[in-house]
Amino acid sequence: MRVYHQTVLKRLFSVIFLIALLTLSGCSKEPETLQKETINSQSAAAVSGTSDIAGMQANAIDLSKDYHSFSNPEEVLVRHISLDLEANFDRKQLIGRATLSFHRKNPSATQLVLDTRDLNIDSVTYASSSEADDIKALTFSLGVTDPELGTPLIVNLPADANHVSIRYQTSPQASGVQWLSPAQTAGKRHPFLFTQAQAVHARSFIPLQDSPQVRVTFDATIRTPKELLAVMSAANNPDTERDGVYEFTMPQAIPSYLIALAIGDLAFEPMGERTGVYAEPELLQAAAKEFEDTESMLIATEEKYGPYSWDRYDLLILPPSFPFGGMENPRLSFITPTVIAGDKSLVSLIAHELAHSWSGNTISNATWRDLWLNEGFTTYLTYRIMEMIYGTDRYKMEAVLGYQDLQADIESLDEQDQIMAIDLRGRNPDDVFSNIPYEKGALFLREIEHKIGRDNFDDFLLQYFQDFAFQSITTDDFLEYADKTLLADYSDLLTRARFEEWIFAPGIPRSAPVPDSDAFAIIDEARRAWLNDDVQTSSIETSNWTVHEWLYFLNNLPLELSLSQLNALDETFALTQSKNNEIAHSWLMIAVRNQYEAAYERLYDYLVSIGRNKLVKPLYRELAKTEEGKAFARRAFAQARLGYHPLTIKANEVFLE
Repeated sequence: MRVYHQTVLKRLFSVIFLIALLTLSGCSKEPETLQKETINSQSAAAVSGTSDIAGMQANAIDLSKDYHSFSNPEEVLVRHISLDLEANFDRKQLIGRATLSFHRKNPSATQLVLDTRDLNIDSVTYASSSEADDIKALTFSLGVTDPELGTPLIVNLPADANHVSIRYQTSPQASGVQWLSPAQTAGKRHPFLFTQAQAVHARSFIPLQDSPQVRVTFDATIRTPKELLAVMSAANNPDTERDGVYEFTMPQAIPSYLIALAIGDLAFEPMGERTGVYAEPELLQAAAKEFEDTESMLIATEEKYGPYSWDRYDLLILPPSFPFGGMENPRLSFITPTVIAGDKSLVSLIAHELAHSWSGNTISNATWRDLWLNEGFTTYLTYRIMEMIYGTDRYKMEAVLGYQDLQADIESLDEQDQIMAIDLRGRNPDDVFSNIPYEKGALFLREIEHKIGRDNFDDFLLQYFQDFAFQSITTDDFLEYADKTLLADYSDLLTRARFEEWIFAPGIPRSAPVPDSDAFAIIDEARRAWLNDDVQTSSIETSNWTVHEWLYFLNNLPLELSLSQLNALDETFALTQSKNNEIAHSWLMIAVRNQYEAAYERLYDYLVSIGRNKLVKPLYRELAKTEEGKAFARRAFAQARLGYHPLTIKANEVFLE
């Protein structure tokens, strides 16, 4: 970071010198314009590796290389995976075989390199003919283990091999698999298993080329206790017999991070002709009611952005330890139960995971540097879907809240992490997840929409989704495509330099669109009047407030509030007891910042009952700012740890050291 800040200072002095020089020579450009063009030129140079920024962010980056995979798809490309796995809940292991079919891009290649993490490899074999007993052992070795990326598996290939079969066992501590006891489920009777492969955790339960550049089809046979049901990110049959052996196929080629498995006491409820929900029986009806608009979302998105390519779109409601709001596993999105609010107020999450069926699943980022291509486009589509289904007022409110989330991240992140095409070399790819690829990416697309018109931008998106269907692309692929489409068709409105400023420079570019909402103007006035003691707490008219208005009211209160103010809010609106997990989160953040002990019992219960990282991480981070808070956080974390996903544990234990 010290070198980085020195680079920024050098660049600043260079800008000042250029302004002075051009002013003395009679230059008519305004300093602000010159500064913007300097930033843009530096961004452009960063791509070609010729500027100071290049030394920080893009110097020597091989844009086609995935720095988070040991695999060698440029030599030997895996195209299909066949799984035969037993889920052993007593040992907390997946045990079985993965057969990988591949194509030698280099005909003389003699090794297949795969990614693994904490896998016990029993054997590697291949069949040199169709004879059942013609199975030959292959020699293999494990390379040096990297603490973030795992261990390469190097298989020596005979000349006639076009597939290998690997027998293996996962570790009980596999980073991408969580085994839950019956007590950690809604029903309390049966255990539960789910996987979470993004970003590089598929390698912890399958030996494979764990890179989003590599797209594979797969089939699977999953063996479970007979009382449990298995589902996957594949073709699921809602009427399948519960017999302990389940077979799946995924005919479309997908990146490894979208391979997903869940096993539990699951039931199914249809929500439409192509949509339905899997959940534990205790949650099923509430989930089906909450998400009943999913079919309408699917139809509206198809009408705007082209046919849905994945047959069915179903949801799986996971136990509360799931570390994310949702995961866009194709055909079967994994969803946290924390968004079952009873009033559809948090269903933008469903719109987001559905939108991934176009941006992210059909078109995927080729490396984790390019995550904004997944999440920026998907977040933009989310807002559009919400507007189509729930109206412009809700769209505007959610856009304002998203923009405020983006501003908060920009204030807290180092400048290098505010860049959409982020340099992740030498880092855990999970570090890419912030509001930068999501909200900054969506804001960039919203600016294009504003400049060329919504209908024109929709036409572009429709063609973009068609032209790159079932491909993984880089940021630079997108820019080359934009050169031939957007930048060529609207050269009077759009510039390559502005695109590069959005993608390669930190922060939010000047003159970026800022969302607004008339509904929030009313909330601002109510908050101001209350803070100025112009109205009593009981006089604030909240009967018609939506969840979004409550979040805007709470999130924009001053950081410091008096005990009397906190008591008044809590006694009037029962915020400590709110059943809406997002409202509760905002209120508990206020309680921690102001050491409002009346909410601490709820805070403790909240931390130990929810594993969604978006909700618990800010609370742990805020608690850790004081010794008393850190001691409280340690007690809650110690109890919650057994139920947390490994990703949630890793993200939060750093605050408690």
